[in-house]
Amino acid sequence: MDSTDPAKTPNNKSFQSVIVIRHGDRADNFEPLWALTAARPWDPHLIEEGRVRAFCTGRRLRANLGFPIHRVFVSPFLRCIQTAFEVISALCAVKDDSKAMSSKDVASLDPSKIKVSIEYGLCEVLNKEAIRNNVAPKDGNFGFNTSELEALLPAGTVDNSVKPVYEQLPQWEEPLGGARERYEQMIKALANKYPSENLLLVTHGEAVGVAVSAFLKDVTVYEVDYCAYAELRRPISIKNESFSAGDFEVLINPAQTGIQFLPSSTSNDGTLDDHHA
Repeated sequence: MDSTDPAKTPNNKSFQSVIVIRHGDRADNFEPLWALTAARPWDPHLIEEGRVRAFCTGRRLRANLGFPIHRVFVSPFLRCIQTAFEVISALCAVKDDSKAMSSKDVASLDPSKIKVSIEYGLCEVLNKEAIRNNVAPKDGNFGFNTSELEALLPAGTVDNSVKPVYEQLPQWEEPLGGARERYEQMIKALANKYPSENLLLVTHGEAVGVAVSAFLKDVTVYEVDYCAYAELRRPISIKNESFSAGDFEVLINPAQTGIQFLPSSTSNDGTLDDHHA
């Protein structure tokens, strides 16, 4: 199967898959004083356990998905960039070593397997419920530099020819409902942009929750673990330069991949990826 041929079942029906994954363990939740001296207190890095968790999740995806990931899109926040690095290292490792625990244990990568791009539309919810007001940049400038972020991704994997859906961050103090609509829009927009490819979106807890609640109807997601992921799939037919697609479905039980949810008789008014998550 190549990148121009979506996954097929034995009855020759074609599908497109999208994996939506939360980043790994963020430093400010484990080092309480970190933000006091950090140059960018709104943009914590992964702790070592987070790197290990991300890499091992990548190995799990490689072993269990049954189809290749062709393209990765990443939120510009550092914790997501570092998570993508580990997951991609696991997916692209020339030798799948069962003893490897992080990218440090990977001798060589095949960068031709996956292409990765930064997508601002996958960023964190930009309000003070998700990013504490005392650590958010006072001038509203989060200081992301796309070229600098691309340099932090595995060599040879970056596709900087891709035009992002969001060329800049959403406005500060976006409402939670607006952010949830943004995440659902991003999943559909990126899938429609690359209908013949399977995608991996490395993002934040709220986006993973949306990937479940928007496509598994009548549920409320109340917890998303670090590196939890939702697997979406839709039937697709591609002919010449056009395609038609069915609705996305949540393919597996999200609880098996670290997502907790209930029937939506109760509402969720809080973000899933705030400073305490």
